[in-house]
Amino acid sequence: MALETPEYELISKDDGFEIRRYSEMIIATTSVQADYKSSTSSGFRRIASYIFGGNDKEMKIAMTAPVISDCPSEGLNTFNISFVMPKEYSIDDLPKANTSLVSIEQESLGDVAVLTFGGWATESRSISYQQKLSALLKKSGIESQGGFMVAQFNSPWTLPMFRKNELMVRIINKSSVN
Repeated sequence: MALETPEYELISKDDGFEIRRYSEMIIATTSVQADYKSSTSSGFRRIASYIFGGNDKEMKIAMTAPVISDCPSEGLNTFNISFVMPKEYSIDDLPKANTSLVSIEQESLGDVAVLTFGGWATESRSISYQQKLSALLKKSGIESQGGFMVAQFNSPWTLPMFRKNELMVRIINKSSVN
């Protein structure tokens, strides 16, 4: 069964990446101060606990995809990890987490450049794809805004050859795309 994913409009697709305009979404998010691998693992478990009933209503919430985290970069030692909540819920419908480490927020990604890649989204591979997307954006005259994000779509048990990941960054200059 396919998991629900965030809605977006495809603005353009060329030169190996896409420009998307995302609809507003509600996310459950947490910050973890550790290295990338430990942060994503710990953050995933924290938010999974919330959706599996670790909340003030003991309510189970359907899993969605992707799990979004900050992309590793030099000097970064705190990572935000987020799950997108199913679109059937408003921010007022969702229960409060049993821990102050998980918050529920409205998120507006807006216009985003996206580069898709397979395999494991390890720290080194994520950094490599971040550099590739940065170069593609520069070549296209598109300016990024804020930090890069890694979106992982598969369960940990999915074999590398079947995995889907995306490197994402908000953009502010779409002059060469429109």
